Amino acid sequence: MNQIDISLILFNILPALVVGAVAYYFFHTNAKTEERHRRFKIIRENQRTALPIKLQAYERMALFLERISPGKILFRVKPTSEDNKAYESLLIRTIEQEFEHNLAQQIYLSLECWDYIKTAKNATIALIRKANQQEEVTDADKLREVILTNLMEKQAPTEAALAYIKKEVRELI
Repeated sequence: MNQIDISLILFNILPALVVGAVAYYFFHTNAKTEERHRRFKIIRENQRTALPIKLQAYERMALFLERISPGKILFRVKPTSEDNKAYESLLIRTIEQEFEHNLAQQIYLSLECWDYIKTAKNATIALIRKANQQEEVTDADKLREVILTNLMEKQAPTEAALAYIKKEVRELI
């Protein structure tokens, strides 16, 4: 083969290579675009079905915080005896049961929101324990009175977590 034959072959193959490269580029770009479009549709559909579940989780956790709010739990959970230690245990047990009942909701909440909720629960329990350690608390009714008096002086621990839940829900909607 001489040099002219080789250059003639290359000259004839070169347009085919260019057309093949351009076709590959367009098909590859089209495939990427289709993949992104398909993912977008899947994500949008997941969000459409997940949003009501997330909102329900936020609602349940808001209800949980309302139920363990010191002022409300004291009126809902009445002392069974005059023993302040027994009443403290009953209140804490009720809070823990409420928390365990809603434990699965954490998978739908942000980590920061879940931390706010746990902190509110623990702070509420600490508030009850601290109130029961005061000298003037001699019976269950006095414990209730001290806790309610403390609430008049400062905000309930559940209020910050409830405000955070409201903020996150506003961002979701």
